Amino acid sequence: MKAILYIMIAAFLSTGCVNGYVSVNAKQFAEAIKDPQMQIVDARTPQEFKEGHIPGAVNIDINSKDFTRQTGSLDKTRPVAVYCRSGRRSKIAAKELTVNGFEVTELDGGIISWEGEIEK
Repeated sequence: MKAILYIMIAAFLSTGCVNGYVSVNAKQFAEAIKDPQMQIVDARTPQEFKEGHIPGAVNIDINSKDFTRQTGSLDKTRPVAVYCRSGRRSKIAAKELTVNGFEVTELDGGIISWEGEIEK
């Protein structure tokens, strides 16, 4: 737990948390999602999600008309880790989640930068 806290602080300091969320590299993201409280959101399309996703992730497509409604099923008392394919959509999702009261960690570089396990 302390390791995750140190990673979050380092990421916060390196990004300045200008957008209200923390953007981290794949190694830092892998550490962050080890936290059992972390909720993992894949912001890609359902088809992309089916092709392979990070284990434990739920698919909430940022391009869906009801993205905000769907994120209502997440627990606001728990942090959220969000990713997409390359990082563009997850940054949009992270901003939206932050505006709606979530503590967010975003995978900079998306799943294409991910070196961990992929679930299909």
